Amino acid sequence: MATAKKMRSKSKMPRASASLPPAVYETLEQIAREKKVSLSWVIRDAAEKYVADRWPLFGQSITAGDPEK
Repeated sequence: MATAKKMRSKSKMPRASASLPPAVYETLEQIAREKKVSLSWVIRDAAEKYVADRWPLFGQSITAGDPEK
């Protein structure tokens, strides 16, 4: 059985930390509950869409391997 440390080391995604205004945080939590996904998923999805909107060619490379995009 894999330990938590081993599982974390396999993850290729870097981590980021951000402070959000309370109203934004609560809205993101509500979206996560409605979609039945994690808060992290909602934030990742929003960030990917922001990058794709801002830099369309760069956004294509981010979502190229994601079947939901």
